[in-house]
Amino acid sequence: MGKYVLGVDLGTSAVKVSALDHSGQIVAQESFDYDLIQKKPGYNEQNPEDWVSGTTVAIVRLILNDHLSASDIEGLSFSGQMHGLVLLDKDKKVLRPSILWNDTRSTPQRKEIEAKMGDEFVDITRNQPLEGFTLTKLLWVKENEPDIWAQAKYFVLPKDYVRYRMTGNLAMDYSDATGTVLLDVAKGEWSKKICETFDIPLSMCPPLIKSVDFAGTVTPAYAEFSGLTTDTKVFGGAADNAAGAVGAGILHPNMVLSSIGTSGVVLKYEDTPDVNYHGVVQFEDHAIPDKYYSMGVTLAAGYSLSWFKKTFAPAEDFTDVVASAAKSTVGANGLLYTPYIVGERAPYADADIRGSFTGIDGTHQRYDFVRAVLEGIIFSFRDLFDIYEENGGDFDTVVSIGGGAKSPLWLQIQADIFNRKVVSLKNEQGPGMGAAMIAATGLGWFDSLQDCAKTFVHFGKAYEPNPENVAKYAKMHKIYKQVYQQTKSISAQLLDYRREEL
Repeated sequence: MGKYVLGVDLGTSAVKVSALDHSGQIVAQESFDYDLIQKKPGYNEQNPEDWVSGTTVAIVRLILNDHLSASDIEGLSFSGQMHGLVLLDKDKKVLRPSILWNDTRSTPQRKEIEAKMGDEFVDITRNQPLEGFTLTKLLWVKENEPDIWAQAKYFVLPKDYVRYRMTGNLAMDYSDATGTVLLDVAKGEWSKKICETFDIPLSMCPPLIKSVDFAGTVTPAYAEFSGLTTDTKVFGGAADNAAGAVGAGILHPNMVLSSIGTSGVVLKYEDTPDVNYHGVVQFEDHAIPDKYYSMGVTLAAGYSLSWFKKTFAPAEDFTDVVASAAKSTVGANGLLYTPYIVGERAPYADADIRGSFTGIDGTHQRYDFVRAVLEGIIFSFRDLFDIYEENGGDFDTVVSIGGGAKSPLWLQIQADIFNRKVVSLKNEQGPGMGAAMIAATGLGWFDSLQDCAKTFVHFGKAYEPNPENVAKYAKMHKIYKQVYQQTKSISAQLLDYRREEL
């Protein structure tokens, strides 16, 4: 038998634990689901004990069901759902359920931060103080649950709590720390200015470690609980987006990630913290020591396509619906779609904007609408590419993952709209792969994450931009960029009307 690393992918709905060997092959995988606690509209919480027990059950299954020898599991690391607030007392006991990244109760606290610090906050953290981030949740507890706040001595994020339960050591890696918006990104330390401004004791902030840093060995208590040995080494891990970037090979300055799930993410490797996007896109520490990444989110990427399919082709095969777009032309015969059907995040932070089809005439067929949806999603990504280019971004390769990587047609559309080479992954595994790579690098199997990627990450076919199509899409994108301003007021008025009617 060989030796293995475990990648623990701690998500919002489930934890998935993957065992990989020295060649980067997944030898076994187990998962465990857990529930959300939704007490009120906009409230999303979870019990941290569910993460610990779920992770442990998955590990036990790997050992018992998949017949991995515990002595062959040399190390493990994490990918974690970002931003979730876990408050601990002086004995490091959980004080309340974790407030998650998708909890939206903290708008008053966001406004308080903006009023008190304004642009200075963005200059320090490189991010806007959005409701999803940890700081607004800390202030919400401080203002609404003073009894809890009085007992709070430490805070960590979800994966950090699971790591603490495994090792007995509290810490937070830099990639998750930037997502708290309490970190001074340029200095690489907790911001005394922010803590003092909002009366948060600096002692609440955990020690900072790098993603590949050794965080401790499994304690005897957790070894008995999980079946692991006390020789198992545990490493810092990373926020899910950082771990996902590692697993997709976004480890060099020339690379950008194009990820199409329900939402869409454009993520760019950043070599230094010197670039400042003024909060238009998020800016975070990477899992690679002393490196960074920036990212922008399109709220309804894959959701746009699933909405269209469910509404206009409910009985048809999804793959056939997407493939029908080939019957249309570059530019969908002059039809544009804007994917703002649930509002938008970047580059337009606008909850009230709504989507549109523009340019419809009597000659358009359903396949033109499908093509327009595919193109519109990528045009929204192209808006983010423009921000990077305006700030001197120099990159030549786009790694496409998720739904956009499953269709050769859609991969070519991306290449033509981005005017960049686009590649997919042969072994797409998401953040869990990145977590395993962090463990393998921490153990010394490889000299660096970049070195690890040569063995663990495998790229598929490359799609090169077609110059004729690039020129056509450039014209369409100029028109696309005008639609937001032209429809912004109308969207708000229509939304007001719907609210009145309801």
